[in-house]
Amino acid sequence: MGKGMKAGKKKHSSGGGGGGSRAEQLRQLQMMQAQMAAMQEEIDKKEIETTAGGGAVAVKVNGKKELVSINIDPEVIDKDDPETLQDLILVAVNEALRQIGELSQSEMEKMTGGLGLPPGMI
Repeated sequence: MGKGMKAGKKKHSSGGGGGGSRAEQLRQLQMMQAQMAAMQEEIDKKEIETTAGGGAVAVKVNGKKELVSINIDPEVIDKDDPETLQDLILVAVNEALRQIGELSQSEMEKMTGGLGLPPGMI
């Protein structure tokens, strides 16, 4: 029991020496959070444009994953076949969202690549 008490005392006495490293870790974490926030702002400003149907439908999505614009070639509008136009829009929008998601993930991985964080953590 005496040994256990000594070990307990050692833990308490060494706790003060680790405080400086904790403060440094906290400072580094805060710096990383600020850098990540700045990077996210840059990503939010980016836009991806994709097309479907050989350019019959073009859409733009921003880094916030918001649909910014849709352009439809009037020749593809057929009142007797709205399903084709709907499908073209879905294909273009989904591809734009996929690409902006990949861009966002790639940019964040550049910053966090050395941290060894599990996928999806950030």
